[in-house]
Amino acid sequence: MAALPLPDLPTVIGVTIFCAVMAFASYRRRIFELSGSVSAFIVGMIIGICGNVLWLILLLIFLATSFGATKYRFEWKRSEGFQEGKGGERTWRNVAANGAVPTAIAFMSFVTAWAAPAVFPKDIASFMFVSAIAVAASDTAASEIGIIDPKVYLITNGKPTKRGTDGGVSLTGTFASFVAAAYTSAIAYVIFAFLNPDLLAGPATLFVPMLCGFLGCQVDSLIGATLETRGRIGKLGNNMVSIAAGTALAFLISL
Repeated sequence: MAALPLPDLPTVIGVTIFCAVMAFASYRRRIFELSGSVSAFIVGMIIGICGNVLWLILLLIFLATSFGATKYRFEWKRSEGFQEGKGGERTWRNVAANGAVPTAIAFMSFVTAWAAPAVFPKDIASFMFVSAIAVAASDTAASEIGIIDPKVYLITNGKPTKRGTDGGVSLTGTFASFVAAAYTSAIAYVIFAFLNPDLLAGPATLFVPMLCGFLGCQVDSLIGATLETRGRIGKLGNNMVSIAAGTALAFLISL
């Protein structure tokens, strides 16, 4: 059994400062409410210390691009009642919905590196982490950008429906979801290739998260049109399940 891979003190200090600054800045910029900022700090600490600092950078990029998508035509969204929070800010529930799976991957990679390194190597863990972020980015883009398209159809039967309907999809939203999954995967691949090639699982790190991110977003729509619309699952629960589904698909492909 390998020795417990305890992080060195400079890494712990660096991650703590980074997460604290980002949490404070996110609160001041009204990206998160206070509960969301505190939750984001905790998630960032676990990912940065148990996972990898580069994963934390990828999470920051997701946060920035998601904020941009949220603010896209925000005044129109607010006038129509489609906005998130009062000004687009998220709470701890949003952080939990989007961050639970990436955080679990980071923790699992830390534990298995000590107990059974061959079971969950760092490149596969990284591969799954990127897939989880790709699903979250894809779903956010589909929701925040796709809402501007007036032509919306139920994913289950293709019938026209109103904007904001659970399970509703549009051409704009579908395109945005694919682009988000693609750029998340591409950015991760470039960052890992230049800064830590050990995190790469070959070309699959570029293409599989792209596919799983996009498909995970469609799972979100399917659940929305079935279970969510019947009140059997909430919006944030749907987010968590769809991210888990996309990540599980990435793991099955890795096998």
